[in-house]
Amino acid sequence: MEALNVFGEPIITCSAQPLTGFFRDGCCNTSEEDFGVHTVCCVVTEDFLIFSRQRGNDLITPRPEFNFAGLRPGDRWCLCAARWKEAFDAGVAPKVILEATHERTLDVVGIEHLIKFAYK
Repeated sequence: MEALNVFGEPIITCSAQPLTGFFRDGCCNTSEEDFGVHTVCCVVTEDFLIFSRQRGNDLITPRPEFNFAGLRPGDRWCLCAARWKEAFDAGVAPKVILEATHERTLDVVGIEHLIKFAYK
C-alpha cells in the first residue's frame, strides 16, 4: 500500500541526511508498530530542539550507538505527531514539509495548523 501525505498524494522523502523516519528510510512512513506516530516532516529549529530536550527527548546529543549524529537547526526530521502538537501548543512548533508529512498526522493535528506552519 502506497504511503500518502496530508493532501492524499504519494509521500515524498523527508531527509536522507540525516536519515530519518521510523523505518530509517528517509520518509515519514508509519505502521501499527510505530506507537510514536513519527509522521510529521519538519525543519527543526534551535527553540524546538531545546523544547524537546526539556521534555525528555534529546535530539541534539549524538548517539553513535544508534548511528545518530544529533540534529542541528535546519535539519529535516520525522517527528512524532503528538510532540509536534505539544510544541505547537507551547509556541515553538517547527515548520512542516506538507508533501512529506504522512496523512496519519491528521489523526492528531488539524490540517489548518499544519498549513499555517508550512515550510516554504
